Amino acid sequence: MTSSRKPPRAAISTVLPFVFQHWRRQPWRVALVCAALSAATLADVFMPFFAGRLVDAVAAGNADPAQTWRTALAAFAAIIALGFAGVVLRHVGFHAIVALTLRIMSDVARDAFWRVQRFASDWHASTFAGATVRKVTRGMNALDLLNDTILGALLPSLVVLLGSMVLLGVQWPVLGVVIALSTIAYIALTLAVSTRYIAPAASASNATDTRLGGLLADAVSCNAVVKAFGAEDREDERLHGLLRVWARRTGRTWRRYTNTGTAQLLLLLLVRAAVIGGALLLWQAGHASPGDLAYVMTSYFVIHGYLGDIGMHINNLQRSVNDMEELVDLHAQPIAIADAPDARPIVVQGGGIAFDNVTFHYGGHDVPLYDGLSVTIRPGERVGLVGRSGSGKTTFVKLIQRLHDVNGGCVMIDGQDVRQATQQSLRSQIAIVQQEPVLFHRSLAENIAYARPGASQAEIEEAARLANAHDFIARLPHGYATPVGERGVKLSGGERQRVALARAFLADAPILILDEATSSLDSESEALIQQAMERLMRGRTALVIAHRLSTVRALDRILVFDHGCLAEEGTHQSLLQSEGGIYRRLFERQTLADGWLAAAE
Repeated sequence: MTSSRKPPRAAISTVLPFVFQHWRRQPWRVALVCAALSAATLADVFMPFFAGRLVDAVAAGNADPAQTWRTALAAFAAIIALGFAGVVLRHVGFHAIVALTLRIMSDVARDAFWRVQRFASDWHASTFAGATVRKVTRGMNALDLLNDTILGALLPSLVVLLGSMVLLGVQWPVLGVVIALSTIAYIALTLAVSTRYIAPAASASNATDTRLGGLLADAVSCNAVVKAFGAEDREDERLHGLLRVWARRTGRTWRRYTNTGTAQLLLLLLVRAAVIGGALLLWQAGHASPGDLAYVMTSYFVIHGYLGDIGMHINNLQRSVNDMEELVDLHAQPIAIADAPDARPIVVQGGGIAFDNVTFHYGGHDVPLYDGLSVTIRPGERVGLVGRSGSGKTTFVKLIQRLHDVNGGCVMIDGQDVRQATQQSLRSQIAIVQQEPVLFHRSLAENIAYARPGASQAEIEEAARLANAHDFIARLPHGYATPVGERGVKLSGGERQRVALARAFLADAPILILDEATSSLDSESEALIQQAMERLMRGRTALVIAHRLSTVRALDRILVFDHGCLAEEGTHQSLLQSEGGIYRRLFERQTLADGWLAAAE
């Protein structure tokens, strides 16, 4: 699985606007953070000035002890007051950052989950679930770092640098120019190194990290297959191979961070020499007092600390941008199957289905699967869908659910185009039992009630009885409270199928889709489920995708698909009378295979 990466500047140009868009949802909180932290930082800017006044007062000697003492106390009081104000303001500012960040992280996670849930089935089929989770969680954590970096670190740093340049420049313009040029050079170097030297390596390591998350999730979720083929060593080696790539790329990124830090320290050493050397020359020329010298040196050490931090903060900013890049890409992906702007809840009464001159082809396929397909299914009709694999049976029911959009024509339910209905209302009117049912890692009761969350325990148990699931559930240690494991792995295939059938019973929808719902059952359970299915289909429009043709004998009509075309239709008996027909050939082949199997037993 490959991962495309944007150039660093493109990442910054997409990630930062994404974050600022979320800031605009809480303008008052952002304003509070900026005001509190800027004011707290200005206290640091003025601290060296009063430190210089304190030194001058102490150095003045005993010419006027009382005045000296008052001046020293005033400077001391100012230093303490500024320090206390800085503590209070930082406390307020960082509390506001916490609230701001938590709200944004929650919004981003909720929005990402909302989009992922609504992406098309094809997207989910071609995307690692583990990789998607990794993108979201890594992006959320990066948001925390990014907010702290911009608001809690870079903003105060810029306030200190600008304030110090102005205060020193007013008194000694040469020092102001030296500090301004040094600051600009330092920040420019840091930005250039971060975006051009560090960012490409960070993007590559993040892409590998995403692949690593996908590989781990894939192997863990398919552990039963791994065990079945004794492939533990093979999967270990697969992971080790990717870990080698991950370690190489991540190590390169970390080494580049180290190299950048060393270069920044060297540049800071040059700035120190220029500022302190300039202050000494001013003192030697008589343009600065000892207090002024203390003021300049104290200001420089404040500037030095913030400049050093700026290098780290810019690196952190670039790192958080890289970590958020895939999350922002996820948010930027369009939802392929979206509700129309004027979509309304669908009203289904009879459940009649019509395909009107439908043309459909999957993305990347030049030849359409359906080309002008027209089919009408009457309300309450029970219809079997039969054909070879890939003939179009499953696509037929997916178009009814609007898991794909047609390329031409329309699919209608009770005369309503499914594209004009909200997807939630459409799918709530359709109960489906899949060939390979998927269950949540929740209790049996929760899985059955997923079709109708407000169902009572009595209704859940009645649905389980109709699906022949109540007896095996009652024998479990915790009954309906028993968790089924991830994707239902704690249950057998037949048990999962019966739970899925119970879910369909409880849904009580006017349209029913059964995708070979009895394929995982033994003969005894199949007979019981067939009886239950007869009851379930009564009075509903039912579509039965059948691989075992014995399940469609009693249906009202059978549609036989072949390469996306409706090749034959009729009842079981009428189709058997068609010499050389597809259905007859399939039925005879299955009958012969069942005879061989019976003889072998």
